Amino acid sequence: MSRIRRRDRGNPIKARTGIPIYKNLEKNLVELQRRFPHAPDLVVRRFRTKTGVEAALVYLENMVDKNSVNDQLLEPLMYELSSIEELDRLDIPVGNMETTSRWAKAESAIFDGVSVVLLEGVPSALLFYTQGWPQRAIQEPEIESTLKGGHQGLIETASQNLALIRRYLNHRELEIREYTVGIRGKIKVYLLSLRDVTKPEFVTEMENRIQRIEVDAVINMGELEEYIEDHPYSLFPQFLQTERPDNVVSQLLQGRVAVLMDRAPFALIGPITFTAFFQNVDDYSTRWPVSSFLRLFRFFAFFIATTFPAIYIAVVSYHYEVLPLDLLLSIGISRALVPFPPILEALLMEGAIEMIREAGVRLPAPIGQTIGVVGGIVIGQAAVQAGIVSNIMVIIVAITAIASFIIPNHDLASAIRLVRFPIMLFAAFFGMVGLMIGLMIVTIHIHSLESLGQPFGSPIAPIRLRDWKDTWIRIPLRRMNTRPLATDPKQNRRQERTGQSED
Repeated sequence: MSRIRRRDRGNPIKARTGIPIYKNLEKNLVELQRRFPHAPDLVVRRFRTKTGVEAALVYLENMVDKNSVNDQLLEPLMYELSSIEELDRLDIPVGNMETTSRWAKAESAIFDGVSVVLLEGVPSALLFYTQGWPQRAIQEPEIESTLKGGHQGLIETASQNLALIRRYLNHRELEIREYTVGIRGKIKVYLLSLRDVTKPEFVTEMENRIQRIEVDAVINMGELEEYIEDHPYSLFPQFLQTERPDNVVSQLLQGRVAVLMDRAPFALIGPITFTAFFQNVDDYSTRWPVSSFLRLFRFFAFFIATTFPAIYIAVVSYHYEVLPLDLLLSIGISRALVPFPPILEALLMEGAIEMIREAGVRLPAPIGQTIGVVGGIVIGQAAVQAGIVSNIMVIIVAITAIASFIIPNHDLASAIRLVRFPIMLFAAFFGMVGLMIGLMIVTIHIHSLESLGQPFGSPIAPIRLRDWKDTWIRIPLRRMNTRPLATDPKQNRRQERTGQSED
């Protein structure tokens, strides 16, 4: 059975410095009104217990399950409770129950959707976990679609996400630590790891980074990632965001840690390597030769998406002698009416593609599709006929855009879109030499990064040949008997040898 630790050390505002719960119910209600002066949705229901003790039930109207409050909480309190000592024996089926003697904790609990009961003559508040805020149903992941994998994705409710993960990993070594982050907008953050597999230093380091966050509120997972990553000024993501519970479990089994945040339909995985962004959940549900081919194709798409326009600019501007004569004549005819140099032509086309892509993402789906069609016609026909761009450049930009969509991770694909522009400028100024300089800078930068203190460029730099079995290609599962060296796991072997030789 997993262990849940409750800690509130990430918040500088401590409950112990607050006002205590009074014995007098009226004084408590006055204090309540002072703390919630602008909350019209605050509900205060006064009632008497079985022995005539005055009490008040307090909650926020749309943050609780009203059926639980009315039928399972209020009714037993009114008709069955004789004294506070009998509370533990009372049959109240609403989940967890706590008591607190401080108003600060009671206030925080009300904001979290907890029902608070105040009793006359009792210097403490009873907290009943009756949360029932609006939430969407579990749906298929939109960004990480799959053909043969599971079709349940993470949602904005962390408790539901934990349940989804437990469906895949129902083991007692699954450790879940809970933190509270944010000063004004408090939010629950959960750190998941496998105690007998994950390196303890990863858990400690991630825990320290989460607890060092002191901000008003963390709204989404992207903000949390930026607060805890190793190199916030880099273009490349150093944690993997996934909306798939099966992917979260797969990463935990490899010795990584996962971070869940309430109100965020993503999980944050670390430490991660650059090559891990080219893996997809479908790689392990299809035949290994097919998976290996597709993974190699993704690396090729990464190269095309990064360098194809730059190669065209360098060849047309400086090294046209490497082209066959027929192709060179075709390019010359295509560019005859274009008044711009290749670099400006490429920047115009790439800028137009970025505008269409952004408009298609931000607009509602039907309008976004229309924008895509209209933009394609404008760029594909009207711009060429007007002599603004050449046919060849349209083809190159189209291939580049398609290649960037093949990369399975959205964050990495976005980084590549930005890296492409300075490499084009290098190619425009220095030809193929500039292109190679640009690629060397990008390569050195990637291998200088770290994720949770581990080399981001592993298993390429440092070279770890044993991890290549699941990097460039994917060998048969029966041969992947050990976990990746990049995660330095406590327990290296993950399955018994079922093949005939060592991996």
